[in-house]
Amino acid sequence: MSSPVDKPLDYKPAAGALHGNHRSLEDVHRSVAIPQGHWWRRMVAFAGPAYMVSVGYMDPGNWATDLAGGAKFGYSLIWVLLMSNLMAVLLQTLSARLGLVAGRDLAQACRDAYNPVVRWVLFVMCEIAIAACDLAEVLGTAIGLNLLTAQLGLFGGHGIPLIYAVVITGLDVFLLLAIQRFGIRKMEAFILLLVSTIGACFIIEIFLAKPDAIGIAKGFIPSSLIFSNSEMLYIAIGIIGATVMPHNLYLHSALVQSRNVNKTREGLRQACKYNFIDSAIALNAAFFVNAAILILAAAVFYKNNMQDVAEIQDAHKLMEGLLGTKVAPIAFAIALICAGQSSTITGTLAGQITMEGFLHFRMRPWLRRLITRSLAIVPAVITIYISGNEGTGKLLVLSQVILSLQLPFAVVPLVKFTASRKKMGDFATPKWIAAIAWVVAAIIIILNAQLVAGKMCDWATIVSAAEPLGDTAGLTARFSHFLDVATAGGWATLSAMAMLVGALFMLLLWMTFRREPGADEPRGFDVVSAHAVASAAVLPPQTIRRIGVALDAESTDAAMLAHAVVLAKTHHAELVLIHIVEGVGGQYHGVQAGDVESRRDDQYMASLVGRLSSELQGSEIPGVRHVLGYGDVRREIVRLAEQEKIDMLVLGGHGHRGLADVLRGSTIDGVRHGLSIPVLAVRT
Repeated sequence: MSSPVDKPLDYKPAAGALHGNHRSLEDVHRSVAIPQGHWWRRMVAFAGPAYMVSVGYMDPGNWATDLAGGAKFGYSLIWVLLMSNLMAVLLQTLSARLGLVAGRDLAQACRDAYNPVVRWVLFVMCEIAIAACDLAEVLGTAIGLNLLTAQLGLFGGHGIPLIYAVVITGLDVFLLLAIQRFGIRKMEAFILLLVSTIGACFIIEIFLAKPDAIGIAKGFIPSSLIFSNSEMLYIAIGIIGATVMPHNLYLHSALVQSRNVNKTREGLRQACKYNFIDSAIALNAAFFVNAAILILAAAVFYKNNMQDVAEIQDAHKLMEGLLGTKVAPIAFAIALICAGQSSTITGTLAGQITMEGFLHFRMRPWLRRLITRSLAIVPAVITIYISGNEGTGKLLVLSQVILSLQLPFAVVPLVKFTASRKKMGDFATPKWIAAIAWVVAAIIIILNAQLVAGKMCDWATIVSAAEPLGDTAGLTARFSHFLDVATAGGWATLSAMAMLVGALFMLLLWMTFRREPGADEPRGFDVVSAHAVASAAVLPPQTIRRIGVALDAESTDAAMLAHAVVLAKTHHAELVLIHIVEGVGGQYHGVQAGDVESRRDDQYMASLVGRLSSELQGSEIPGVRHVLGYGDVRREIVRLAEQEKIDMLVLGGHGHRGLADVLRGSTIDGVRHGLSIPVLAVRT
């Protein structure tokens, strides 16, 4: 007899989890088995998702704030990094719990909860944020390639031009495509390899820099100096505000569903425990990397009174001279490339999750990656072409502002959903943890709002043809400066941005204080009634009088004909054999073609009809005939099916994938979308 904890859950899962077949990352959903036995075997099975998420916390966009913090204030801001890491552990743990318990990733949960208008707003914001994050990864990888090739003495010692390096990063779409074919565990292993490489590079850097151990220890003690020094406060805001990436919250809630977890109380409790351990270990590895960057900057630049180093290129350039070895800058460049590549893989997965979750629309991963990367490469190339390498810093700032706008719209639903007993049952977040999560959400929202508001004042000042005060000035001072120099164009710019941000703020308030619908109230998704589906399924089907089968005039026709004959006998339907002449004559001359191929194909089809008519004589099939089409296969099959009033169509699928599919084309998808009748695909 099972113990009470092994009984099935007695709460009703989220309604959205019950309808449709829309599962997070369907190709790998519940694909990783959880072994029994010793706890460490289960720990290894659960390990992985958090490591893929952790790369978002060490992506190139975070490096600038860590470098600036260490160069300007030494070890004093390590405690800020620690605090931001604790926030990240809390939010990522909530994200994992949502995926495990509710069986929904964050995008799906938002679709379940909100109406179509809100869904589309959230989806568009997610897409923009993912493109902005990808922009930072493109620039980080490109800068890393430039620095590494320069260190190796290539391109005249100046390194590969940044504009070429940006274009090269577009090729990583093929790297991602190759890795995805090996499954989720191999992808997790590849990410772990990149993360380990980053960690190893910074261990080397720290060893060479010889930082002050006592100074590091003191850096973990919070200091009130942060409130009296506006520049220190600004960098601290940058560190905390850039900590949680919005796409990571969507990603983690989907990745944990790749584990085949037993859906009992004990099974879910165990899964939540091991995922918390996984998150704590992985995010502490990310904390080590970020802390190492800050410590390195403190030991190398702050110690040598070089407090203006904030750009990645500047840090790399000065490192060799200060440490007296080429190993340090080479390790720095390799770590930067690994950070960019690992982040770009997880960013693509996040994009796939949000598109499928919000819209129930799937796109091929390589095409999805190509579109996202293009959205990042095009502005990067244009900016570098116009402004040179100096423009990359401004692009990184823009990407962080966009991420700041999106972040609250991921954090608020996450905290709210995981505190809901209707969605989470007994696994709903305890009130004291929920209170901490709301405080964390408020801190992130306030800090990011200050960043966005400051940038709005700066951009309006620039439009007014004046120099902004800079990031270290307070928000009030920046706005006062804008008032002093404001022009009509500046006011128009500020007003437009204020209207957009104001509308988003109202939406955020509505999401925060909106009452959760009751069981009888309408929700944001269309609930499918099992009774209605079952009733519709047993209704008399449409009469099938004519079954078409598209043949290739090859030996594989036998498999398709076998299925078509069985269906025709079952429905007492006429059998129509369809063949498309694809040769040059058929392509250009159509029915007038009289070349060898068209005559041979016509003879083959006529012979096949004669033989089948003889074999099936006296059976339930009233007749067999054939028709020929010429030219484009997909278009002609659709045309002939409509012309011959076919009620059901049988097609062959060659089973080729990847490059073969691109070269030979995919007939089934084109025909299926062009017809409203049932289409049976037979593997040949």
